[in-house]
Amino acid sequence: MADELKRRLVHASGSGLVALYLLANAFDLGLSWTRFRILMVVLALGTIFLEFTRLHLELEWWVYQRLYETLTREYEQEQFAGYGYYMLSMTVVVCLFQQAIALPAMLMLSLGDPISGTVSDDTLKRVKGPKVLGTMFLVSAIIATPFLYETPLAVVAAALGATVADGVTVQFGDYIVDDNLTIPIYAGVLAWLVVEFVPV
Repeated sequence: MADELKRRLVHASGSGLVALYLLANAFDLGLSWTRFRILMVVLALGTIFLEFTRLHLELEWWVYQRLYETLTREYEQEQFAGYGYYMLSMTVVVCLFQQAIALPAMLMLSLGDPISGTVSDDTLKRVKGPKVLGTMFLVSAIIATPFLYETPLAVVAAALGATVADGVTVQFGDYIVDDNLTIPIYAGVLAWLVVEFVPV
């Protein structure tokens, strides 16, 4: 239980990236959207490098010994870990979408996912229960509203995308698609479709 709480706190810490961008802009510190995109790409590449060394070079760095076993689940020991998908999906939405879409999509992963996890029984289901789905949708809609309030349908679309990604398990053979990869992307794509193609 203690390890699970640590994982949720680390998960939520990704919201610091959004806070960094917003604060840098509020205080005119020169972190443009282009520079933020570059930062995210660098972080994603660093994550891929860490996972490559862990899985293929078998380097037993202290960070793996001290932190990795505590902050990841057992099934991630022999495959690309959830934190890698987390950084990749955040980077994808930052590179593809404008701030008003990408930033809430990132927060839906970093905050919405661990909050919905607190009301889940953590058993693998094809579709999670109404309580989990409702929690994820509500939290995601609250997150999206300050960014997309001028387009209420985009708020609903983004929240719906995040909820589907979090609540519906996608499986190809033995491979289960990690929701750390899908939550921001589903949310971002649906919000973008509404903003671009649905009349206000």
